[in-house]
Amino acid sequence: MRQGFPIATRGQRIGLLGGSFDPAHAGHAHITREALRRFGLDRVWWLVSPGNPLKAHGPAPMAARIAEARRVMEDDPRVVITGLEAELGTRYTAQTLRRLAALYPGVHFVWLMGADNLMQFDRWEDWRGILRMVPVGVLARPGYGMALRQARAARICAGERLVAGQARALPLAAPPAWCFVQMPKSALSSSAIRARGGWRGRG
Repeated sequence: MRQGFPIATRGQRIGLLGGSFDPAHAGHAHITREALRRFGLDRVWWLVSPGNPLKAHGPAPMAARIAEARRVMEDDPRVVITGLEAELGTRYTAQTLRRLAALYPGVHFVWLMGADNLMQFDRWEDWRGILRMVPVGVLARPGYGMALRQARAARICAGERLVAGQARALPLAAPPAWCFVQMPKSALSSSAIRARGGWRGRG
């Protein structure tokens, strides 16, 4: 294990929540705690990304985003804030997952995403490879109630979906496997916080 990387032991169930977190907010905390409970996870690692390849404009400096993420989640020891993608030098989720699988043999990783990301999942680099590597947990988001019907990836992979009642079995499910869970929704978003000038991490 590389110095400074999160500690994980064989058999642990760890959710991975990636994103720019520009900025992190209570909505991220909400879906993280719901994921811990719904999917029976031991930990969730936030992967604060250097940049999102699907976004035209770069985020605030990474150090500021990590500091804010740690402030948001400072009361929950089950959540680890990381800059692993920058440390690993990976740009895409599929690359990151391959490196983590090699670094953490025997750890059960679950990729976590909101239903908003499910809508564009088929645009991700090697999205089918992601599904072949790890189970994927999808959490409901405001305004995306039709995601299961409208998302191309959800339609293509309908036969690999676990029903919500099987959510806690997801971490040990053999990929490809994914599960969508409903939950109380938070309307907070990073873009709305930036739009109203509530984020000082830029500039």
